[in-house]
Amino acid sequence: MTTTGKTKPAAKSLHLDAVSKAIIEQLQTDGRRSYAEIGKAVGLSEAAVRQRVQKLTESGVMQVVAVTDPMQLGFFRQAMIGVRVSGDTTLVAEALGALAAVDYVVLTAGSFDILAEVVCENDDDLIDLLNKQIRAIDGVQSTETFVYLKLFKQLYNWGTR
Repeated sequence: MTTTGKTKPAAKSLHLDAVSKAIIEQLQTDGRRSYAEIGKAVGLSEAAVRQRVQKLTESGVMQVVAVTDPMQLGFFRQAMIGVRVSGDTTLVAEALGALAAVDYVVLTAGSFDILAEVVCENDDDLIDLLNKQIRAIDGVQSTETFVYLKLFKQLYNWGTR
């Protein structure tokens, strides 16, 4: 789903060979690792690694990003919000995805139709987000907020299995 109102086509599984998987795992360990270092580890030239990384990012298989600690950036309130929807869940998901404070949106099966993770500066900002933005979206029937008290684990290195 994009925030432009268009639905992305279903993800097409791209067959990855062992070398591409090894490159991904190298970058999951250290996203700043040089192409030359990765090349040594996987048996390719620096140019070949650069080309593969470009292909992997352009195809949407991976992103190379900086992951931050929200608290160190002044965002002291994180929460997961369960949303129950009446009507088209994809429209509500798109609207949620367009909100600056929302960093994660997923359609679910279960007691909630959508889960949205939010990062706010403080509790007042979370209250405003819920009351003035999220609950104001057409189709939002109800919400339940799960405030994060302490983050114990957050990793992005699950590999390529």
